Parts: sequence; C-alpha cells; structure tokens
Amino acid sequence: MTARDGRRGRPRSAAVDTAVLETVLRLLEEGVTAAELSMERIAREAGVGKATVYRRWPGKEALMLDVLRSLDEALPRPVGGSVRDDLVALLEFLRRRGLAKRSSAVLRTVVAEVRSRPALWAEYHGTVVRARREAFEAVLRRGTATGEIRADLDTELLTDLFVSPMLSRALFHEDKELPEGLSERIVDTLLEGVRPAAR
Repeated sequence: MTARDGRRGRPRSAAVDTAVLETVLRLLEEGVTAAELSMERIAREAGVGKATVYRRWPGKEALMLDVLRSLDEALPRPVGGSVRDDLVALLEFLRRRGLAKRSSAVLRTVVAEVRSRPALWAEYHGTVVRARREAFEAVLRRGTATGEIRADLDTELLTDLFVSPMLSRALFHEDKELPEGLSERIVDTLLEGVRPAAR
C-alpha cells in the first residue's frame, strides 16, 4: 500500500504527512542521496516515530513515489474556448515541468529513484501520466466533434504527436532548449496538418 491507500483506525494527520514529505525533500536538497535515506532517519529528522512513518508507507519506495507526486502540479483545466488554446495550455504545462526537471537536482533524484523500480514507475504512469493523457485526448475528441480536427484520425496517436516533441526535448535532449512560444509552435504546426480540408 502507498500513502494514497485507505487505512483503518484513526484518521491520518495531513500535517504529519506533509512533515515527512518535506523532510525527504530537505534532506535531498542538503545533498543526502536516495541510497543514504532510511525510514529511520526520515522519521527522526521529521520528529515523528518510526512506526508513524511505516503506518503511512510500507517502505522507502512507496514514500519516494508520494514525494514525486507531491512535486507535481495540477493540470490546467481546459477552458473550452478553442481546441488550439486548450492544447497550448496543456503543452505549456509540460514545458514548465520540463524546465523544472532540468533545474531541480532534487526532482531528478526522485524521478531516478522511482524509475529504477518498475512497479512504482508503472503506478506513477497509471495515475499521474494517465491523467495527463486523458486530458489531451478529451480536448482532441472535442476538436473532432466540433470539426476542428479530421474525424478519421486516431485520438491516442494524435496525443502522442502533440506531446512527444515536448517530452523528447525535456527528457532525452537536454541540449535542446524549451523556449517560450514552443507550445504554440508545436500546436499550430500539427493543427495545420490535422484540420479538415477546406471545401
């Protein structure tokens, strides 16, 4: 079970949860490696009992997953004005996340720790990443319904086409810049190709 799972007994204290997560982030910022962290040390530094930590997280892996979740911002809610504007807003969210990952050694450390454990990485994808994809797919489906996007195109493939350029630069090509205006350029370039032909 992770910290997101329900538990029987007394209600959990959000203050304790926050204290533990903030303690992990502080230790990482101070240069402590993920390998050097132990549940015992985290509990001691957070000023709580070891049993308190273990009641929330069965091990360090589950705790690190919640640390990673805590660093994620909420997706912008599509306003529904135009498909173009909503796609730009969603891609801009990814651009800013990419800049944060490049500038934050702490975030890179947490991501690396979770990625090294396939089950945890799959859980992160099944929650956070899946929610992001569903947001893109909903906007694209709306674009198909309103005639802004051709109806013969696969929505899942379209999501890959819109998202992949930003993720490629953010995750695999750190020499590539993520400049302002990139989200608009990606969306406008792709929308030009997926619009219905003028009659």
